[in-house]
Amino acid sequence: MPFARLAAATTPTAHLGLGLAAVGRPGYITLGREADLPPSRSVEALRARTFELLDAAYASGVRYVDVARSYGRSEEFLADWLRATPDARDVVVGSKWGYTYTADWRTDAEGPHEVKDHSVAAYDRQRAESAELLGDRLDLYQIHSVTPESPALTDKELHARLAELAAQGVTVGLSVSGPEQAAAIRAALAVTVDGGPLFRTVQATYNLLETSAGPALAEAHDAGLTVLVKEGMANGRLAAPHAPAALREVAEETGLGCDAVALAAPLCEPWAGVVLSGAATSVQLVSNLHATAVDLDASHLERLAGLVEEPREYWGRRGELPWH
Repeated sequence: MPFARLAAATTPTAHLGLGLAAVGRPGYITLGREADLPPSRSVEALRARTFELLDAAYASGVRYVDVARSYGRSEEFLADWLRATPDARDVVVGSKWGYTYTADWRTDAEGPHEVKDHSVAAYDRQRAESAELLGDRLDLYQIHSVTPESPALTDKELHARLAELAAQGVTVGLSVSGPEQAAAIRAALAVTVDGGPLFRTVQATYNLLETSAGPALAEAHDAGLTVLVKEGMANGRLAAPHAPAALREVAEETGLGCDAVALAAPLCEPWAGVVLSGAATSVQLVSNLHATAVDLDASHLERLAGLVEEPREYWGRRGELPWH
């Protein structure tokens, strides 16, 4: 499995990845993002910012990049960078299908900015789109934001399609979302094709405010899946301007930023394979990567554990975040 190449990466930041959700389109729900990006949200401006981030990430030892069909032009930007950086053959690429970007490069789009569809037809269409852009550089293809009621967990025709993709050498995984992440993960672990497990990775939201998926992620890890952590910064709620007091205190004691401490917490989990940075600037990225240098002791972890919210409260607040 090409995705397994990531396990061979030996850089200090090999367990950190870069997600391009915040820079692949002009609007996103991260707090403070309106000040993070250039005044012009043109395609070329965000392409340039994406190149800047990818250059900085690669130079810092990051070897995993996360994109999705619904992240605007993130696959296109990444494909352009890969062509412009031919020596970066050790970059591992993961993308996702299941949402279609519908905002037409607008931040004030009426209605949803992305539409969910886990049907076979949507997979066939988006798989072809991803293949056209990324070709043989696509290592991991995930179903985007699976919930317990998603037909992707029971559709045998879709499972057969995904098994065919796996047979071609692309790792098949899923991301989960919402207050029932744990149930979706456990249902995914039970999906088999020809007697073997279908999914080899799972990507979930896990951060200081939302830890409910932790036990299920440990089970997935024990079953042999690689676990990827998304939204470790809780869409900006754990960044310095918005960080709760306990996080600010621990950050001051460690001598590093709130963001580094926030990302260090999931890195401490024995089941965590890759923790994603969603940085929108190179300064943010460098600060995020300091997570590998954070030394959290038992006292720190105990105080940070007090920040956990009830899952439905957390996801309710996330759903209210505006698209900046």
